[in-house]
Amino acid sequence: MRHRLLVALLIAAAAVLAPVAAVAQSEPYTAPRTAWGAPDLQGVWDFRSLTPMERPTDLAGTETFTDEQAAEFSEETIRRRSRDMDTSGRVVPYNDFWFDEGISVTTERTSLVIDPPDGRIPALTPTKQRSLAEMRRARRGVDPDAPTPGGFVEDLGPGGPRVRCILGFNTGPPMTPGAYNNNMQLFQTEDHVVIMNEMINDSRIAPLDGRAHLPAGVRQWSGDPRAHWDGDTLVVESTNFLRETMFSNSGPNMRLTERFTRVAEDTLLYEVTVSDPTVWTSDWTFAVPMQRNPHPMYEYACHEGNYGLYNILAGASAGGN
Repeated sequence: MRHRLLVALLIAAAAVLAPVAAVAQSEPYTAPRTAWGAPDLQGVWDFRSLTPMERPTDLAGTETFTDEQAAEFSEETIRRRSRDMDTSGRVVPYNDFWFDEGISVTTERTSLVIDPPDGRIPALTPTKQRSLAEMRRARRGVDPDAPTPGGFVEDLGPGGPRVRCILGFNTGPPMTPGAYNNNMQLFQTEDHVVIMNEMINDSRIAPLDGRAHLPAGVRQWSGDPRAHWDGDTLVVESTNFLRETMFSNSGPNMRLTERFTRVAEDTLLYEVTVSDPTVWTSDWTFAVPMQRNPHPMYEYACHEGNYGLYNILAGASAGGN
């Protein structure tokens, strides 16, 4: 009975949430304006979603879910990620109580990736594949959240920026749905926009005055964002990344084009084009419909009072000596 009830609830949620992007495109919507006449995109926006980034291989050739498929996919995803529900014998870190990833897909598409049309991220370049293979060799037997032995300053490990509270695992940039803290607050003035993420409380400040990017030698963890308006769409272009972010094999040469369009009163469409010819064999684009959150965004305290961090770094240092 519980199983049938959950499926029914998921089907209802999918029917309500899945077509938000399609509805926004078929019904013209004019965003409200700020006092200076720009589209008003301000507020707290929730980007949680169970829609996978890439189209699952068993759905190859299937661009959109039916309501029943969406419900079944969502239920299976929740079961697989929850310690209380998984039956495969794997070690699952949390039970469902701790997750805040939603209960359904939030687009009718079977992937967040919209280009290439097959819903799959393009292949990595041979150079990037060799680099990843070398990293796996150097870190054989090391926990994903631990720094590479002896390298806790320069080589943080694949989870290092997240573990050390430098970057959030879902803030990227770009932003991607994650296990929790899937909120972003957008602020606007006449000459700047601010994108503040709940995770790590990171804020990116993007000028709107047409200024050039910083010199290539000036690099930042979250890149160097510059913004402009394309009609009613806010476009934020970022370059000059310091090194990897917490986003899918990214590197310092990544160029991001993020597009924010308010397509309904309570929906902000977030589209991202990723470009880095040193990492991927072609550019690619994904899209996430963000839903307005009527509640304020609270502080996320990442490592305050966490005495384990000292021991993690001390152990990594000792391991390299």
